Amino acid sequence: MNINAEIDKPLFQQIKEGIEDAILSGAFPEESQIPSITEISVNYKINPATALKGINLLVENNIVYKKRGLGMFVCKGAVNRLMENRRNEFYNKFVLSLVLEAKRLKLCEKDIKNMIERGFKNEH
Repeated sequence: MNINAEIDKPLFQQIKEGIEDAILSGAFPEESQIPSITEISVNYKINPATALKGINLLVENNIVYKKRGLGMFVCKGAVNRLMENRRNEFYNKFVLSLVLEAKRLKLCEKDIKNMIERGFKNEH
C-alpha cells in the first residue's frame, strides 16, 4: 500500500483504497486479518485517527468487520462487493465521459470499439 501526502487525495481515502486493492489482489483473503490501526499509523507515520477513518469507511461498506479483542477482518463476500463497486465507479467515471466525448466527436459505437481493441493490443 502506498500513501502519498503530496497528492490531493485525503490520506484516509488512500488507506481505504490501499486495503481494498490488497483485498482484490488476494493479499488479504476473505476472513483474514488486516493490519491494525496502530500498525497502519506507525508504518505510514500518520495519525491513528486518520487510519481509523479509512478503516471505518471499509466497515460502513461491509468490507471489513471487527472481532472484539482480535482485530479487523475481511468480510465474506467483500471481493464481490468491491468488484461491483469498482465496476460501477469505472462506468460512471470513464465510460459515460467516453461516450459523451465520442458523441461530440461524432464517433459511432464501432469507432469506439475499434479504439478500445487497439488500446488492448497496444497495452504497456
